[in-house]
Amino acid sequence: MKRLTFLIITIVISAISGMAQTHFDSRIDIGVRGGCTFSTVTFKPSITSKFGMGYTGGVSFRYTEENHFALIAEVNLVQRGWAEKFEDLPYKYQRILDYIEVPIMSHIYFGRRGKFFINAGPEIAYFLGDHIKSNFDYHNTQDLPGFHDKNRRDEQLTMDVSQKVDFGIVAGLGGEFSLNRKNSLAVEARLYYGIGNVMPSGRQDTFSLSNQLSIAVTAGYWFRIK
Repeated sequence: MKRLTFLIITIVISAISGMAQTHFDSRIDIGVRGGCTFSTVTFKPSITSKFGMGYTGGVSFRYTEENHFALIAEVNLVQRGWAEKFEDLPYKYQRILDYIEVPIMSHIYFGRRGKFFINAGPEIAYFLGDHIKSNFDYHNTQDLPGFHDKNRRDEQLTMDVSQKVDFGIVAGLGGEFSLNRKNSLAVEARLYYGIGNVMPSGRQDTFSLSNQLSIAVTAGYWFRIK
């Protein structure tokens, strides 16, 4: 995790320093993007979980001051959370956490009409609420056949989210194709890692760690306004 953080910081610094080296006709683009997310929460002590599916969408702003380098700011609605893994048991449980997120990323690209790009930077997200998809009474699991085999935990099923603000880092890879001088389409796969804990993490609490991990696959449209 330290190596990934160092790499992203290096990319951001390189992008900003590169933008100041030579003259380039600046451009401004606005865009929209949308797609799906696959996310989980890393608990410690661990639970038996898997990735759950959600959705994301929002608006983007891109400022390009130097060839191959730009800065992107976004405002997105995103669904994260996790799904419980029950193997051969018939139970289903998914906790969906809704956030509004604001990533600020360096945008490094190569190519002209068809571009390959790397996005990386910090992100802040605000928790809006959550909802649960389940086919059993998760408030009362003691009488569920096989549920507590292998010492399965159930505290997380009803535990409230304690941190309204989540901080993390994002890194993405993608491609962009220019339709003409002002319009382009883009696709991206992006990884998010939350630095803060979702659930209570004090000395007396059940979990000492509850970090979010999310992969978003999106398609977007850019329109040049300058």
